[in-house]
Amino acid sequence: MSRKIILLILLSLYGLGARAQGTLVFESPNWDFGSIREADGPVSHTFTGENRGDKPLVILDVMTSCGCTAPRFSKQPVLPGQKTEITVTYDPTNRPGIFSKDLTVYSSERKKVATLTVQGSVTPRPKSLEELYPVDAGGGLRLTSTLNAFAYIRIGQPVQSTFGYVNDSRHTIRLELRPLTTSGLLRTEAPTTIAPGERGSINVSYLIPAEQPRYGTIDDALEVVVNGRSNGTTLVTHGIGVDSPAENPGGEIPRSEYSENILKFGPVKRSESLRRLALTLSNTGTAELIVRSVEGEGHVATTLAPGLRIAPGGTFRAEVLLNPKDQEYGVLSEHLVVVTNDPVRPMRRIRITAIIEE
Repeated sequence: MSRKIILLILLSLYGLGARAQGTLVFESPNWDFGSIREADGPVSHTFTGENRGDKPLVILDVMTSCGCTAPRFSKQPVLPGQKTEITVTYDPTNRPGIFSKDLTVYSSERKKVATLTVQGSVTPRPKSLEELYPVDAGGGLRLTSTLNAFAYIRIGQPVQSTFGYVNDSRHTIRLELRPLTTSGLLRTEAPTTIAPGERGSINVSYLIPAEQPRYGTIDDALEVVVNGRSNGTTLVTHGIGVDSPAENPGGEIPRSEYSENILKFGPVKRSESLRRLALTLSNTGTAELIVRSVEGEGHVATTLAPGLRIAPGGTFRAEVLLNPKDQEYGVLSEHLVVVTNDPVRPMRRIRITAIIEE
């Protein structure tokens, strides 16, 4: 009988504690700023919440889903029946278009007590010439960028991109693009003269001929010369040459799986002899897997080589070799870039690390 009485008392106290809690209620937890102009800067709205619970409530934090949204609130206790305010400021700088941001309100008991939302649409401000063309190539020529990364360049499939330009001077300028690094595959279309105020594009494209396949890294660099002078601006294009996905009605395709993404030699004495680590390449697909290219940076060697063929379900155990005597002291970090005929993920980077010690 005494146990039943104690249990009833505990349940009653629990019920009272469950009812005695702070509850923050916002009549309008969503706010639409409507259409705002980026040029006008940050906008703010104040949400008003009421504690409709039975005990004081303290706002511990208001978490936002974006650094563009900043809340301001009081950490003073909000008594039952009292109100508190949370002011939310949204910064539209460099954020054109529609936005919707959530803010989560937490109490001092680390419980989520409310979710607020601000939304709207930002009309972008007119950008200056320097913002549209941030690269100063000298002589009045400005460019949108200096890098075009094509990712995969599939054999027999042309890819193209552009570098935007403007002549910001009052004189006609002469443009020349001098090759610094050449793959022999890059094609460029660029004007030789550009009139004052003229805007346009330098077109760059790659096409790997099917009869002369090229696998692995493809790099080109072009020095920008304006009126016979260069300020060091260089246009860089690069990509990875891979197979074009072959049509296969039977759905048979190779799949490459690597036993490791990172190989760690750990601390190695420079006086030590050749060190070895194993790397297994498996073909989990239904067609023959072919290694097309293996590239490194010169610090390590590997028995994984172009031309290797692995039957469906088969594996190849490769070795990665490190000669400590050829290395500088300190941390060594290198990537092996392996290209196969896997149509889904033809390129993989295997990271190699070591610490060369005295």
